[in-house]
Amino acid sequence: MSQSVKKNYLYNLTYQMLTLILPLVTTPYVSRVLGAQNLGIYSYTLSISAFFILFGSLGIAMYGQREIAFVRDSREKRSSTFWEIVTLRAITMLFSIVIFYIAFVNGNNDYRMYYRILLLEMIGNVADISWFFQGLEDFRKTVTRNMAVKLASVTCIFLFVRSEDDLPVYFLIYVFSILLGNLSLWLYLPKLIYGPRRGKLHVFRHLRPTLALFIPQIAVQVYTILDRTMIGAIIADKSEVGYYDQAQKIVKMLLTVVTSIGTVLMPRIAHTYASGDMEKVHGYMRKSFRAVFFLAFPLIFGIISVSDAFVPAFFGAGYDKVRILMPVISPIMFLIGMSNVTGTQYLLPTMRQKEYTISVLAGSGVNFCMNALLIPHFGALGASIGTVIAETAVTGVQIFFTRHDFQWLRIIRSMGPYLLAALAMFAGCLAFRHFIPAGWSSVIGQVVVSALLYGGILMLMKDPCVYMFLNAVKKRGRKSKE
Repeated sequence: MSQSVKKNYLYNLTYQMLTLILPLVTTPYVSRVLGAQNLGIYSYTLSISAFFILFGSLGIAMYGQREIAFVRDSREKRSSTFWEIVTLRAITMLFSIVIFYIAFVNGNNDYRMYYRILLLEMIGNVADISWFFQGLEDFRKTVTRNMAVKLASVTCIFLFVRSEDDLPVYFLIYVFSILLGNLSLWLYLPKLIYGPRRGKLHVFRHLRPTLALFIPQIAVQVYTILDRTMIGAIIADKSEVGYYDQAQKIVKMLLTVVTSIGTVLMPRIAHTYASGDMEKVHGYMRKSFRAVFFLAFPLIFGIISVSDAFVPAFFGAGYDKVRILMPVISPIMFLIGMSNVTGTQYLLPTMRQKEYTISVLAGSGVNFCMNALLIPHFGALGASIGTVIAETAVTGVQIFFTRHDFQWLRIIRSMGPYLLAALAMFAGCLAFRHFIPAGWSSVIGQVVVSALLYGGILMLMKDPCVYMFLNAVKKRGRKSKE
């Protein structure tokens, strides 16, 4: 893996972790102040606005990242491509905003006040140009600019969210952090592109290919956003949405560690594919699979081990159901990690969108059926089971489509050392739990024991991933001293 890819992986990982960790820093406070019912309302209304943002955005973010990667070496071409895609996104988002306003903001419902606030979120998404910098493989700017905004939002939560009545304030902090974060990226543009040139922009040439990417994105959202929407619509107690959302937040935060490499490598693979170097493309893929195995297995077994001690210590009283949901959802870290490699890193950059679309449509169909069957009887637990089954379907279909591209038996055999090391780590954590009472001491102790056992076993096996990780830590240590 080249130095630039490593740097971009670290930048993207930092950004993705920041967007997830900072809300988690506030969660122990917010979960106690606002309560599960208010957090359920928050998650439910956000799931509604997310659908309209999805429809307004089409497949533009993923498409834009890829198209900028194709033309990044020509300032003239990337400038016209940028302005065409930005204009198309503004037009489609405007239609979505109007429909959202008529249906929810101006409609007769219990949450109209919150939908009014969420209009700002939709406006903020019009200004989202993070895809442009990802296409250029410049992840540093998105990290450094948004960090200040995110930290400011955390400070505002602790200062202004003081009781259950402050749910509207919580919404406002959320939407302004998105709006300001997206607008701040525009300050970098003058040095990177030319201004828009009238008569030379062909906006609607991008419509058809973005629609091709929009279909799989819709399918993906069925088992990411629709879960919350269906729980809120089927189950009267909105606390179920809150339980599910909190469990998902923890798992998705850790999942970011596994999938960040995909965001970095997609433009790199697209650029390499455009140059015709398929051997190099396959080299990136082999390293990606090994990275997924190295990271996903210890995270899954770690969640299963620590959830009983972590949930009451982190969320406080009244969130016992999250202790069950987290282990149930945890396998998606492996499943999404695999589909991220085969789908986002391979099928999309190599222009095999049809196969990618079929895989996610299969997953969304499975998820919708499982939700309809399980949520009425099991609530958030049913949605969690449905999510895992859906991700299994997506990964299985993508493996089928790439059966001639990769040596899958060899890939499966290569996961053996990581699975064995993770199982040994899990056994050590279970033994450790008998000696330490539940609480933060148990959580921290299990994390330390897990890292030592897992890393030690892989070092004895002379695994390349663990040595690469240790070398990266050493290099960062030397740079910090300098």
